[in-house]
Order: sequence, then C-alpha cells, then structure tokens
Amino acid sequence: MATTSENAAEPTRRDFIYIATGAVGAVGVASAVWPFIDQMQPDKATIAAGVPVEVDLAPIPEGGNVKVFWRGKPIYVRHRTKEEIAAADNVDISSLRDPQTDAERVKKGDEQWLIVIGICTHLGCIPLINEGPYHGWFCPCHGSVYDTSGRIRQGPAPLNLAVPPYSFESASKIIIGAESDSTPKA
Repeated sequence: MATTSENAAEPTRRDFIYIATGAVGAVGVASAVWPFIDQMQPDKATIAAGVPVEVDLAPIPEGGNVKVFWRGKPIYVRHRTKEEIAAADNVDISSLRDPQTDAERVKKGDEQWLIVIGICTHLGCIPLINEGPYHGWFCPCHGSVYDTSGRIRQGPAPLNLAVPPYSFESASKIIIGAESDSTPKA
C-alpha cells in the first residue's frame, strides 16, 4: 500500500495530457471569442469622424467663406460683411417659417462669423453659397432659399440650416464639434 500512496503524489503522464489539453482548449475558446468582443468596438474611421475640427479663420477674407467637413457633413464657415449682418438683423422674425433671430445663430461678440451645416433641410442636398435673392444659400434641387443667416426664406425646406456645436479657441481659430461657454481667447 505504501507504493500506491507514493505514486498518487507524483504527476503522471496522463495528468500532463489533461493539463495540456485544458490549456489548448482555453486558448482556442479565447481566440474564438475575441473577434466577437472586438467587433463591438467602434471602427477607427467612426471614431475619427467624431473628432472636433479646427478651422483657422485668419485666411478667410470679409465676405468670403470656406467649406470643411465634420462627421462627414459639409460645414460652411462664412465671414459676413457688415451689410450681410445688417440684412440678417433687419428681418421681421414673424415672417420666417422657422423663426430665429440672427443673434441666436451666432456667438455674441463674433457676429461676423456664421457657421452652419451645409445640408438643405428639405431632402439633404448641398446648397450653393452666395446664391439666391437673399445672397445666402440656394438649393438647386428643389429651390429652397436661405438668407445670410442660414434661415429658410423660400422653397420647401421646413427648417433653417443647422448650426453645429463650435467654440472660439482664439480670435482666429474655431473648434467645430466642441462647444464652450467661455469667451474667446486673445
């Protein structure tokens, strides 16, 4: 009997095979489950699409504009003239389909900068800038006309051009996709 108890304490070849089989099985299960877990993570392109976009305002002349893309959408950054701001301020709000004052669509103290998402609110077309009777945007697909504040004035579009979240990083730089209540830095 003494021989049997001594052999029980020593590992046998069979014990090694059980342990090795268990380890290989665990690795196999982990490698089979990993793709299912990994596919739940957002795609790198999706993550990059949501990243805020930095726009340098210095090269945009008064009356000029630039188009950038944020989250796959065209964003118009327009440096409005004093005449465009005055025309946008002198509109009877009650005559608008989607009533909004110009002050509600721009940052206080930076009224010369209008930032809007360049997608027509009717069927998602891309309107042309500096076109139409109000010298704002004109959507050639169905005839929607927006003024210099991006507000719908004529045509089938139900809403104004949307204003994306943005903040002034400095007097000559904005960040689209990040909004803050702080005043612009000098």
